[in-house]
Amino acid sequence: MTDLFTPYKIKGLELKNRIVLPPMCQYSVTNKDGIANEWHHTHYVSRAIGGTGLIIIEMTDVEPDGRITDYDLGLWSDEQIPALARIVEDSHRYGAKVGIQIAHAGRKAEDAAIPVSSSPVPFDEKSKTPRELTTEEVKEMVEKFRLAAHRAVQVGFDTIELHGAHGYLIHQFTSPLTNRREDEYGKDLTKFGREVIAAVKGEMPEDMPLILRISAQEYVEGGYGIKESLEFSKAFKEAGVDIFHISAGGEGPITAAGRPGTHAAYQVPLARAIKEGLNVPVIAVGRLDEPALANAVIGNGDADLVAVGRGMLKNPYWPLTAAAELRKETEIPRQYERGFVI
Repeated sequence: MTDLFTPYKIKGLELKNRIVLPPMCQYSVTNKDGIANEWHHTHYVSRAIGGTGLIIIEMTDVEPDGRITDYDLGLWSDEQIPALARIVEDSHRYGAKVGIQIAHAGRKAEDAAIPVSSSPVPFDEKSKTPRELTTEEVKEMVEKFRLAAHRAVQVGFDTIELHGAHGYLIHQFTSPLTNRREDEYGKDLTKFGREVIAAVKGEMPEDMPLILRISAQEYVEGGYGIKESLEFSKAFKEAGVDIFHISAGGEGPITAAGRPGTHAAYQVPLARAIKEGLNVPVIAVGRLDEPALANAVIGNGDADLVAVGRGMLKNPYWPLTAAAELRKETEIPRQYERGFVI
């Protein structure tokens, strides 16, 4: 049977297990220059030592005003390449593969003087009203994603993830709640996402898979559900997405009527629906910190990979402790073997 510690391969990406460290912003850039520092290096490499199969570097932005805060990572400059390359190289030493999430926060760019978006719709009453990108500026934004992907390949990443979830720019164009445009990017809500996918794929080696993180359900009144996300995900798959990372929400203030569940694995049904509906590999995420539960998600065929976020913030060696609990074989660093003697 397939389980959490069964190797996984797609295209040229070979993982030693099905465990993913999802992208989680550290808000730890010290000079507001978007360059990774020692905190980022320690944070990610320790998870590689801890046995993670795939590490996805946090949301990394295509321009300075695309950051959620000025303390986020960037990939708009060649100066940002060396520090990321060091993280990748050192993580590889411990058997982990490394990807990066490329994104733009759009209207959720808190420190931008005037954030930009698909339409001038603020996130909430406390947020700045974004400026609507012109049609030409949208095309320029696609180019910024392409250049970031070009640098990601130079860094040596094993895969690239585009952030199309949680109310950030690609999601803003995909959702009818935030895309009220009248031009070509409003008539077809998948056009911006498809163009970004095509541009990024054009920079990636043929055997490198592209991941897209989506919000498969919106938790606001009038928001879309799984039926709609299956439709736009089909268009994104045809555009070149190889793996879907299934999350939900983030597009606006959550109303009582649309509040998501807080129980374990509450988003797994969404992952399974996308997997079965599109016959595509998926990453499940959301309260999957218990090893037996994460293992069951794989064993039951709900997803191909499992992302463990909070669990690995609390314990960078979560994969090693999960293997011990599940009585699965995994490589334990020689220096730590005594900690796992029963």
